[in-house]
Amino acid sequence: MEISMRKRFNVTGVCIPEKHYMVDLTEKVNAVVDQYVSQGAYFTVNRARQFGKTTLLNALEGRLRGEYAVLSISLEAADDYFADMGVFVNGIVMDIAEELRRNGVQERVVREWEQRIDGDYPLKALGGRISSLCTQSRQGVVLMIDEADKSSDNQIFLSFLGMLRDKYLKREMGRDSTFQSVILAGVYDIKNLKSKLRPDEEKKYNSPWNIAADFQIDMSFSVGEIAGMLQGYENDHHTGMDIARISGLIYEYTAGYPYLVSRICQLADEQLAGTADFPGKCDVWTGEGIVAAERMLRKQRNTLFDDMVKKLSDFPKLKRMIQDILFCGSAFPFEENNHLIDLGVTFGFLKENNGMVAIGNRIFETKLYDLFLSELSMDNALGQTANAEPNQFIVGGMLQMRLVMEKFYQYFMEIYGDSDQKFIEKQGRKIFLLYLKPIINGTGNYYIEAQTRDARRADIIVDYRGRQFIIELKIWRGSEYNQRGEKQLFGYLDDYGADTGYLLSYNFNQNKTTGIREIARDGKRIVEVVV
Repeated sequence: MEISMRKRFNVTGVCIPEKHYMVDLTEKVNAVVDQYVSQGAYFTVNRARQFGKTTLLNALEGRLRGEYAVLSISLEAADDYFADMGVFVNGIVMDIAEELRRNGVQERVVREWEQRIDGDYPLKALGGRISSLCTQSRQGVVLMIDEADKSSDNQIFLSFLGMLRDKYLKREMGRDSTFQSVILAGVYDIKNLKSKLRPDEEKKYNSPWNIAADFQIDMSFSVGEIAGMLQGYENDHHTGMDIARISGLIYEYTAGYPYLVSRICQLADEQLAGTADFPGKCDVWTGEGIVAAERMLRKQRNTLFDDMVKKLSDFPKLKRMIQDILFCGSAFPFEENNHLIDLGVTFGFLKENNGMVAIGNRIFETKLYDLFLSELSMDNALGQTANAEPNQFIVGGMLQMRLVMEKFYQYFMEIYGDSDQKFIEKQGRKIFLLYLKPIINGTGNYYIEAQTRDARRADIIVDYRGRQFIIELKIWRGSEYNQRGEKQLFGYLDDYGADTGYLLSYNFNQNKTTGIREIARDGKRIVEVVV
């Protein structure tokens, strides 16, 4: 049997080390055991969708078995449980009974546990049964509930959590026997239920999960962890890839978001290798191959991007905030108690960067740009102009960026030359990206350099068939400021190994001089367009 048939990159369901190329989770799992489970903590593993929560729980379960009795259940398909409290309690009883048998617990104990609970106070009866089970168990009992947030705004589930909290507090006072640790997994932090509710819902719940410890384990993948996964692949396939470079490049695009990391690798291995551009595996595990895989990922429909569209529709204020960051260079101090910022972090859209709000990763950023620009392009004259004849900018298969800038100047002056300053100052970045996107769409990538994104300037990096183009957009603030911008751009050319850079200046001076000029220095040049 071929190696590729035995082991592959996985993006659906739980990852299994014997079946899949995956990051070594040993350090993360050991940290969870040492910092939480062994301390008797109750906690929630809340991370964005497809962030490896189920895989972590599976690895954690394997690590705990033998030392603890682990009861692992899921509420993914438990909608019927919430008809009433009696139905819910007996559903939980059945799920845990299955787990007890899987743990090899004595049949006598299992039969005692699985007796149907009837009567007026089913939740109290369940609490008593938990105490009896934990008293009889020779090991500490750990309860794991995956997809716990699916019903975290349901009063029946909140009452169940309240019962667990009550037993936890009594255990701490030496008055009860209960679970060693309870671990809930989901997107939302159940300690903060209001983040799960839609904006138009007035009712807010106080979560009974305020006993939970803050879960601080970093579940994103580091460059080193990605490199370890690629080393396992390389040991099997011998592609000759530069593991340090490839793992660093994947991290640049994904910031270690588990699904995005694995999907890029999967697309490179299974869909790009063997194509005309990348005939063999040795050809695809290159910088060009990873860029192509990233572009393919953004173009394909998947549940993560579908959920992104839904969340932006459900929370329009969050959508406007993200648009202000991307298109206007707006800066927001990072304050997670701010409801919108908390939502953005919960969904993986936002993160903290030097005390300020930033987009979670480069793939999300470019996808968000693509989404917003697609919504605007139908009504934008400049975007429609570029879209009508994109092939004029491609000669011999390569993008002619000077022509792109020259045509932008021509079209902009025709369409927006008489527009007022406030409109252009706010919309300038959006106007240029609407023009640029249809030209490079399908072949090239682009992103905004995070270190230079603000209200006054932004550097756009375009990747096109292995070549990078650096374009600086800025508002004209006088000749001295402009000269500093030129100096910075020459520095970026050195950093990126490019010999030509492009500078687009929006000048609002009454006696401004518009046009195109070229600046040369030390064998490098800048093509500057002033509009």
